[in-house]
Amino acid sequence: MDRSIESRVNHEVEKWLRWITRWRPATHRGRARLCRRCFGSPIIASAGLAVDVPHVVQHALSMRMKIVIDASVDEYTERNLPLLAHELNLSERRESAQAYRPAEGLEPEFRGLDLDPQPAADAPYLFTFSELADQQPAEPQPAPPSSLDAAEQELQLELPAPAPFEPLPPLSPEEKAALKVEMALADEFATQVGLRVCAQLAQQKPRLLAAIAEFVEPQVQALLADLESTLDSPLWPRNP
Repeated sequence: MDRSIESRVNHEVEKWLRWITRWRPATHRGRARLCRRCFGSPIIASAGLAVDVPHVVQHALSMRMKIVIDASVDEYTERNLPLLAHELNLSERRESAQAYRPAEGLEPEFRGLDLDPQPAADAPYLFTFSELADQQPAEPQPAPPSSLDAAEQELQLELPAPAPFEPLPPLSPEEKAALKVEMALADEFATQVGLRVCAQLAQQKPRLLAAIAEFVEPQVQALLADLESTLDSPLWPRNP
């Protein structure tokens, strides 16, 4: 296994430490459900961020560690698992043909988050990014008649039209069995990489906690103080 995994973790930690200096609490409506990537994550626990840390801060580190794990697994798959690599490449080609992919190209801090904020009950959205992403590419429409001369029209007819993706032939039982074996090997390798990522994060834990104390905790306390000043408790003395 590549020894650069630890250096990759350190590199992403440095990026996260630079990002945390610019973090500000969100003012929009938060997500209504738990993030499956962060809740109970051993990566977040190894970094010491499992308790009393805003989810956005946790998520930013979690997704950066996912970059490390995914890159290592991709390299291992390309080198050692040809059948799985072929299937993944086919899947990636099909996904790249989608008309609209709003989640592509996002910074790590925003990957894996909901594409759309929670709508208000009395103000539904006319459309959402998720709905646009689920739409299939439009079928090519025939070109309207034009005033091209015969030579130009003949040239256009000779140009090949983009062929749609044909259905893939089903895998044979032997190919299915081999693919399952390669998938198990990829999962095992991903687990090994994840353990090394957690071990390296544990070494970086003091720096991570120091950044939380310096840049996150004061803003959280300021929010709580502002909230407390606007609350009206029945136990507080009232002016006549």
